[in-house]
Amino acid sequence: MLERHIEALIFSATSPISKVELQKCLSDALKAPVNEAAIEEALTHLLAKYEDEQYSFQIFHLGGGYQFLTKASYQPIITSLLKQYAKKRLSTATLETLAIITYKQPITKTEIEQIRGVGCDYTIQKLLEKELIQIKGKAEALGKPILYGTSPKFLAYLGINDLKDLPTPKDFSKEYQEIGQEKKKGYSLVLQ
Repeated sequence: MLERHIEALIFSATSPISKVELQKCLSDALKAPVNEAAIEEALTHLLAKYEDEQYSFQIFHLGGGYQFLTKASYQPIITSLLKQYAKKRLSTATLETLAIITYKQPITKTEIEQIRGVGCDYTIQKLLEKELIQIKGKAEALGKPILYGTSPKFLAYLGINDLKDLPTPKDFSKEYQEIGQEKKKGYSLVLQ
């Protein structure tokens, strides 16, 4: 019975649901404490159950929680559907801002603007609306500026559990490490 409740919670969740959230929901609904070991056992059975070929979806552990997702072998048909429902992609400016936040977090808007060389109010607002970044607190600097960092939704979107799973700058070839060029007094400066 616990397995079915957990299955229903994972199915209903709009983002990965953590073990802690599962335990709170189950304890609340069942009006009794639910053992963490019982949740672990049920999750193990559910993960194995949905690996079977009869299902086109399975439960994945990502973003610090569990979520039903379509299996990779169905990617072409899902891609076809997503093309029909495609939302506007992130602009280059938004992707640049997201990359800076990802690798430099926690970071203030002023620091992002210093790196990019342009204002980023709009891009930060869009990233907050899409829930790819979140406010992490306030810096101890003058004026207590807001600190930004990536969100659990960002991790889930990339299909990873931790920022440590991202490639490091040294993993990129030299040509991809160049983020811009500036010509000054006849010299070409590559910013890295």
